[in-house]
Parts: sequence; structure tokens; C-alpha cells
Amino acid sequence: MKDAFGAPQSLLVLGGTSEIALATARRLIALRTRRVWLAGRPSPALDAAAAELRGRGADVRTVDFDALDSASHEVTLGKVFAEGDIDVVLMAFGVLGDQARDEEEPMAAVRVAQTNYTGAVSAGLVCAGALQAQGHGSLVVLSSVAGERARRADFIYGSSKAGLDAFAQGLGDALQGTGVHVMVVRPGFVRTRATAGLPEQPLATGPEEVAEAIVTGLRRRSETVWVPGSLRVVMAALRHVPRPLFRRLPV
Repeated sequence: MKDAFGAPQSLLVLGGTSEIALATARRLIALRTRRVWLAGRPSPALDAAAAELRGRGADVRTVDFDALDSASHEVTLGKVFAEGDIDVVLMAFGVLGDQARDEEEPMAAVRVAQTNYTGAVSAGLVCAGALQAQGHGSLVVLSSVAGERARRADFIYGSSKAGLDAFAQGLGDALQGTGVHVMVVRPGFVRTRATAGLPEQPLATGPEEVAEAIVTGLRRRSETVWVPGSLRVVMAALRHVPRPLFRRLPV
């Protein structure tokens, strides 16, 4: 449950080494979040992330989680919820893939889709059911503006995020009146390890800006958060550009 200051006391991160997720966790810990679960594949990076957050005063535990192993999600995540209520679940796993390679290697493209969409559907439904059973909580889903309209440059990744975004919106509608809040976060280009070396896009942000928007959205119980906020207007316009013209735009 939230504390007297309105801040969540517990956080489950799916994708425990995500730079955006860890920036969000730091902000929430500063607001009195005290129990954090970092779910991800076992690695030195996951251990280091847990140690860093412990240094900030939180009780941090790690749990083995593989987005591609959907059959394990119910058991793995069920054990986390069995340890106590979770106020916020942040679904932050995903892969960008390599568009050129993925077009040549269909199974590589399938891996992108399975990670970003199929794994998210599985984990999202498991967490939504657990949040509904406890009667409260927020599920935060990291989507992307790439899912708003397919681009030649990244349509495999973009299509996986489009599916995720539609799923999260529908799930939020299905959970209306249950006490569970679903928030879809649509960042633009974010400067992270995953995007290092890629050409920077207009309106680029960093993990801290996305984290700030997430925390603000949680406080307001927003359903959709754009980062930066100006992308809402930009994408509203681009959504209606005729396809022949859209293909020629440097976006």
C-alpha cells in the first residue's frame, strides 16, 4: 500500500538492469519506497544494480526472470507476490534488435517480437491478475513512439511495440473499477546503452527524464505518458500524413 506521503512502498521491476527502470527506482526510493524486486536474467549487472539500490536504503531482492520463457512467468512472479503486496510493477524489458539483420534472419525478428510482445503479454497478465487479487496497484508499461506508426527504419521493433501498446491499453480498460491502474509510457529516442552509436533523433531524452515522467504519471494516475510531452502533438500530426509522403520524411 502507499504510505502516508502517497508514495508506493514496494516496486517490482521486470527488466532489472534497464537504465530507465533503475532511474525510476532511485526516484521512488527517494520518495520512501522501501522494498524493491529486480527481475531479470542472472548477471553481474543485475547484482550491481541491486547493490546500488540497497545503498540508497531499500530492501532489494533479485529474481530470475526471462521474458522469453513465458511458461515460467506464473510461477516465478507468483513467488514475488506471495512475499507481500506490490504497489507498482514496472515492465521495462525489451530489445531493439537490428533491423537490417532481422530482415535477413526471420528467427532474429521473431525473437524481437517474442521478447517485446509475447513475453510482455504473458508477464503483464500474470502481474495484472496478482494486482487485481490484492485489490490495488499500478502496472507501468514502457512502450515507445515507434509503435505509433511503422517506419521503414525500424518496423520490426515498431510493430512489436505497437502490439504491446494496444495490449496495455486494452488491459487498462479491462481493469477499470478493480483498483488496478495501468499506465502506458511512450518515450521517444532515449540515450541509453542500447541506443549508443545510433543516430540521435529529434526530441531525444535520457533515462532521468523518462523516470521523472513516470513518477509524475503515477502520482496523477495518468493512463498515457509521452516523453517528452511534445511528442503527443508531433505524433498526432504524423499519424495522418499520407503514406507516400511519410516514406520520404526523415523520421
